[in-house]
Amino acid sequence: MEQREKGIIRTSIIGIVCNVFLVIAKAFIGFIANSVSLITDAVNNLTDSLSSIITIIGTKLSNKRPDKEHPYGHGRIEYITATLIGLIILVAGGIAIYESIISIIDYFTKGQEASYDDWTFIVISIGILVKLGLGLFFRLRGKKFKSDVLKASGIDALFDALLSFGTLVGAILSRFVGVYAEGYIGIVIGLFIIKSGISVIVESISHIIGLRVDEKVTKEIKSVINSVEGVDGVYDLILNNYGNEKYIGSVHVGVKSSMSAKEIQALEREISGIMYLKYNIIMTVGIYAQDEDSEFTRGVKHAIHEIIKDNKHILQVHGFYVDYRINLISFDLVIDFEEKNPKGYVRSVENRLKEKYPDYNFLINIDYDY
Repeated sequence: MEQREKGIIRTSIIGIVCNVFLVIAKAFIGFIANSVSLITDAVNNLTDSLSSIITIIGTKLSNKRPDKEHPYGHGRIEYITATLIGLIILVAGGIAIYESIISIIDYFTKGQEASYDDWTFIVISIGILVKLGLGLFFRLRGKKFKSDVLKASGIDALFDALLSFGTLVGAILSRFVGVYAEGYIGIVIGLFIIKSGISVIVESISHIIGLRVDEKVTKEIKSVINSVEGVDGVYDLILNNYGNEKYIGSVHVGVKSSMSAKEIQALEREISGIMYLKYNIIMTVGIYAQDEDSEFTRGVKHAIHEIIKDNKHILQVHGFYVDYRINLISFDLVIDFEEKNPKGYVRSVENRLKEKYPDYNFLINIDYDY
């Protein structure tokens, strides 16, 4: 984790240095040439520098040790950091559009237009190359350190390169064709910046709310648990994210009903150890005592499958158990999020089973496809 923190901070510092250079160069040439698109481009680069500073602060805070008030650590601060960066990008986009509209008004009311020289084209071209390099660099480092903030900064930088190219096109049209495009290009730049900011905010808020874990990861985890001797099925895997690769989760495993408490505890400890060492997951393991098949249990299971087979939203049945002491049959139904009335459907399943087995009560738990 320490190496990841250092890597993100070093990457952010490189971003700050490059963006400050671009801010100074573009703003200087922009004011001399009276180019609103260059000035708004400089403002955008300034927000990129601020974003990198916030990234450094957020990375430092997110790696603080857990404390009494925050026992799960501070990892989610990274997502809050990304949200702040998105807001800064939105503000920059709004400023760009505002200044561009003023430029259009000035052009039509006062005849004011930017004048470009060779230095303008050189600065814009250098800016395009720098932003392309930064964008690719940030994205590669973001993948290496699994940092959504760096990935977002990389995408933003690549957008900036595209938008700077638009500024270059506007400058060429103005100088060599005599066509005014300054304000219009500035508005397009502003809209692209706003779109980029919204994307960053949506993604970071989704992480805060709670995103589904990658299916490849969950399949791998289930496969690893299922390979442990004594496990007869893996169900109800839930993973709660508390920052980069910091998870607290729970899972149920099926075991033979003949296993002793001591054997079950040894199995639970083995699974928990594997999850922590291999995936850095603090895992709570629940147990399903698999009911031994008898003619009666096979009949009930068959009846359940016949009832639910026509509902495409039922993904799985598990946790089947018959308590003969109190005539209670319990099982879990995994229902996807498309089912509009899961509780009503479960009641209908229960009523149909009750008709077939009037001497038994049924406890049907609703599980969702987490």
